[in-house]
Amino acid sequence: MRKTLFAVSIYVAGLFMIFSPGARGQDEYQFDMAEIEKEIEKKPYNFGGFLEFRPVYFGHDRDAAFYRLKFPDKNEEPDREQYNFGLRLEGSYQKSIANLYFRTESGLWHDFRGWDSETVLHEGLVSLKPNPRHTLDIGKKAVQWGKGYAFNPVAFIARPKDPDNPAEALEGFFVIAADLIRSFDGPLQTLAFTPVILPVTESVNDDFGESDHINLAAKLYLLLWDTDIDLIFFAGESRTARYGVDFARNITTNFEIHAEMALITDFDKKSINTQGNLSSEESDIMQALIGIRYLTTDDITFIAEYYHNGGGIEAQDAENFYKFANQAHDISLISGDEAPLTQAARLSQNTLSAVQPMRDYLYLRASWKEPFDILYFTPAVTSIINLNDQSLSLTPEFVYSPKTNLEFRLRNTFLIGAENTEYGEKQNDYKLELRIRYHF
Repeated sequence: MRKTLFAVSIYVAGLFMIFSPGARGQDEYQFDMAEIEKEIEKKPYNFGGFLEFRPVYFGHDRDAAFYRLKFPDKNEEPDREQYNFGLRLEGSYQKSIANLYFRTESGLWHDFRGWDSETVLHEGLVSLKPNPRHTLDIGKKAVQWGKGYAFNPVAFIARPKDPDNPAEALEGFFVIAADLIRSFDGPLQTLAFTPVILPVTESVNDDFGESDHINLAAKLYLLLWDTDIDLIFFAGESRTARYGVDFARNITTNFEIHAEMALITDFDKKSINTQGNLSSEESDIMQALIGIRYLTTDDITFIAEYYHNGGGIEAQDAENFYKFANQAHDISLISGDEAPLTQAARLSQNTLSAVQPMRDYLYLRASWKEPFDILYFTPAVTSIINLNDQSLSLTPEFVYSPKTNLEFRLRNTFLIGAENTEYGEKQNDYKLELRIRYHF
């Protein structure tokens, strides 16, 4: 009850700050007829997307725990290919103050199991914008809060990013959200309040958390002394309460620093013993990130981020899991008893199979735009290092865009680590991938 009262009080305080007479007096909105005429001349609709072909070759690590869980029988599964076909459709239609927007993702793929397909509505919403300072969104929307590139601890109502493809658009949740913006003269240049209502039922946002609850979240944004700052909270019964803060600032025109910190209450921390038994304990945990982005005069962009996951599995717990999974595999081969294997597979679902399941990670990326004056060509290399067990992924890639709407990307991800480490026990040793996208 106190959490709900706190959430409501934050909503009221935010609305009061934005709509107080003092704030209005400093920033009366002025109509710009030239801008209005431009809006009238615009097409009321927009439509686009891309077609994608993405073949992938997986090089298996047959001694790894996750390979043995995936293919437990004596017959080794050969290295395999997967052929992926994708279609993104997105469009919008503007009518007066209302804008209708949608984005769908369709996939067709073939692997050792045969053909399969899926179409998902990633976003579909109506936006009402009576003036540039006020917006109301109703529908399925991707709300991505935070300043991090590969990780976002404060993205409380978003699906987690894939650090291997952090720039990819994410699927949203059904929400009611608003943006209320004010501008000022002085050190505080902009103040924006974004309240969000996120319901969870058996048919709406059912993968967010416990059903039959209405959850509240909000972000208060400040552009203060040329620094972007967000104060963020989430309160509801579908997930535990959480509070966050982030900032980003350009130290120079080509050097930026950013950070995030989140407090998650009553988190279910898990541990695993040598017998493969899972135990948990509720406690408040912290997740945090600090990173930099630096652009050189030669157009080389460096990104570095340190991510701390206070709710992650300890290194000893991970080692216990890997040893138990390998022992379970040996038992199934010798005696035919698959019960330990089933236990290990179930144990992995909420622990080591998660994205960045352990405590401390370092993300590093360097990309070079058009090196040696090779037009439309950008090589890059990315690494994610598990600082707890010193295993890592290393991904060199090459992107070539001979036309504005055509892109070729070739990358090979190598997973490197000793026995009983995260990347050493992954199913694959490497993954070779070609992606061809045609935008329209």
